Amino acid sequence: MMMMQLAVVGQVPFRTVYLHGLVRDEHGDKMSKTRGNVIDPLTVIDEFGADALRFTLAQLAVLGGSPKLPPDKIKGNRNFGTKLWNAHRFAEMNGVFDAPRAPGVPPATATVNRWLKTEVARAAAEVDAALKGWRIDAAANALYAFVWGVVCDWYVEFAKPLLAEGAPERAETQAVMAWVLDQCLILLHPFTPFITEELWQSTAARSGLLAHAPWPDHGTGLDDPEAAAEMRWAIALIEGVRSVRAQMNVPVGLQVPLVMLEADAAARRAWDNNAVLIQRLARIAGMTEAAQAPKGALSVPVPGATFVLPLAEVIDVAAESARVSRARDKLLKEIAGIQGRLDNPKFAQSAPAAVVAEARANLALRQEEEAQLRAALARLAEMG
Repeated sequence: MMMMQLAVVGQVPFRTVYLHGLVRDEHGDKMSKTRGNVIDPLTVIDEFGADALRFTLAQLAVLGGSPKLPPDKIKGNRNFGTKLWNAHRFAEMNGVFDAPRAPGVPPATATVNRWLKTEVARAAAEVDAALKGWRIDAAANALYAFVWGVVCDWYVEFAKPLLAEGAPERAETQAVMAWVLDQCLILLHPFTPFITEELWQSTAARSGLLAHAPWPDHGTGLDDPEAAAEMRWAIALIEGVRSVRAQMNVPVGLQVPLVMLEADAAARRAWDNNAVLIQRLARIAGMTEAAQAPKGALSVPVPGATFVLPLAEVIDVAAESARVSRARDKLLKEIAGIQGRLDNPKFAQSAPAAVVAEARANLALRQEEEAQLRAALARLAEMG
């Protein structure tokens, strides 16, 4: 290619060449027609879409590696595209794309919106650094974590009360959400060009293709450490409460009380500014303060504060302990069985490598589940 271009037009066609590893099947074997393990990209595209396949290959493009291509990974990235689509539909239903748009970054006063602008700048900087270092996998994974984990999971939920009719932050949140979703599309476009272009054209009157949109370069102008710290604190508290509820098998729709034992000034400010959002997402009935934890309360530590959930009257501790113990005993038997197979030299020598790898993966998964059940039993013992 270099010689032909020089001979015909006298120009150098490229100066940098990126060589990716050999794409292998889900078991790590080289694809071969003889073995029948060839993955036809057209078949994959028909089932999951071109964007899902393209994004998966980008995530697996580790420098110096030979990526495995498991179907579940491609399916998961199809779901990622659906998540992005649903976020835009949510915004559409809340009038986000109908509101007037001003050029540039919209101003924000609400903590949630200030935090999200900081997260956009952080994600853009992380993607830029990864691409400059030829870490395509790191760029794709950073975008996955930001778009799904920050925007779709947290921001959409936090924004719901702010987008309610009559809410004082409604217009501001509409403007910030429209801008944030546009930033997501621009950053994702090199990885998922089809769905991003479709959403770009359908959510506003555009002057050109998404490929021609300016690449984000926010620098440090959007940094808001106070808002970022406050929202990360709120998320830590919500996740802590959700973790305790899940371990104790508290019904999803049941609202539970929360007790604050201690808190520094920053924690109190974070609670006061975000109490409505925290109570809504963690399903908290209300918060009170106490010097000591009530009997049967489980701790929820967060930076600068300690909360407890008094669940003794919410769940049957004895029955829950018995249920968790039975589940753990069953899991221990399964772990012993898998461990016995792996410890058997004949199994390791005669079984296909894929079967051995699957057994090890199953063992690791069950050991993780057992650790969670063990932690739940310890918490139930505290309540007793």
